[in-house]
Amino acid sequence: MDPLFRNVSAIQERVRAACARVRRSPDSVRIIGVTKTVSAERIREGVKAGILSLGENYVQELRRKAEALEGLDITWHFIGHLQSNKAKTAVQWCRWIHTVDRESLARELDRQAQKTSRKILVLLQVKIGDEESKSGIPAERLPELFSAVEALDGLQVRGLMALPPYEEDPERTRPYFRTLHRLLGHLRRQARAPEDLTELSMGMSHDFEVAVEEGATMIRIGTALFGSRSTSA
Repeated sequence: MDPLFRNVSAIQERVRAACARVRRSPDSVRIIGVTKTVSAERIREGVKAGILSLGENYVQELRRKAEALEGLDITWHFIGHLQSNKAKTAVQWCRWIHTVDRESLARELDRQAQKTSRKILVLLQVKIGDEESKSGIPAERLPELFSAVEALDGLQVRGLMALPPYEEDPERTRPYFRTLHRLLGHLRRQARAPEDLTELSMGMSHDFEVAVEEGATMIRIGTALFGSRSTSA
């Protein structure tokens, strides 16, 4: 068996076990294969192994790979920091954008989405640690951003995303995941359509089991699927 198929099977089993511990259905967790620096040929193998949701960090890589893999049953997610001048390309190829962290970006995404006559599903990225290198809206400003994005016709807010500080011990990320889950609950009380706010994008290769236990509905898995990153795609 190809190692990638084994990796997919192992991750699915770990997701099932994490869900069982907290009495969740494994069907409530979507595995997003993070394809940063992964070649189009290797991604194609991942699709064959059952990974149909793919996440890209850079717009140029996204365009190149999406064009190379056009025609496959893939849902593209943009999971990196997004500049407003790259919004058009992100909207062209992605169904989901996880990293809306400011109103100006949301308005440009909305403008581009309305040209396509379809809604883009978005998550609001929250800064839940104090690392300067991490993007995200501070938690205290989240209600304000949510109100602004909720009013845009071309976007549909579906939940929250976060990148907590890296911890060697995954248990130390648990409080961050709990915070994001709690913030989503607060937004539901504010939302016009709380039933739409169902998604928590949190957890990566080293801590996804803890994230699942704390309510993650999307986990972003790169190295545990595709192996160590190469320097080029």
